[in-house]
Amino acid sequence: MGIREKPTTMDEVRSWRGDFPVEYLYTAGVAGERFTTTLRERGLLAATRCQECGVTYLPPRIYCARCFADLSGSWVEVPPRGVVHTYTVLLSDEKGQPLRDPEVLAYILIDQTDGGILGRVAASPEAVAIGMPVEGVLAPPAERRGAITDIRYFKPISS
Repeated sequence: MGIREKPTTMDEVRSWRGDFPVEYLYTAGVAGERFTTTLRERGLLAATRCQECGVTYLPPRIYCARCFADLSGSWVEVPPRGVVHTYTVLLSDEKGQPLRDPEVLAYILIDQTDGGILGRVAASPEAVAIGMPVEGVLAPPAERRGAITDIRYFKPISS
């Protein structure tokens, strides 16, 4: 059915028969680009801090979601350190194949911010706990590509 044809049954409205080609180019935007560039070049996490609300956004934003203040000039840099907020244990890979050793994927609340990021934790599932302090281990500077994967994993640290 073409775009100018009138549907005659509900089935014609609910489904598309044939190929539906989609092309896109993902861009990280101003805030995402600054985040990845800072991670690649300095080994730090770029965040934005709202002077009006006191909220520090990580991932960074260019406007405050609470008061709509412009955050484009309110950048701060913080080390990739924080605490495990929640985690899960991975037993299989993205293709459904069993992993040789279980892996821990956690949401890390980053220190000095009101946000966090996902990352692998280099510890046995039994050793990981909510509230456990961790620190990001980054790829060597020459190997960084300006992606979240520049943080290879998080390792437990003593508090």
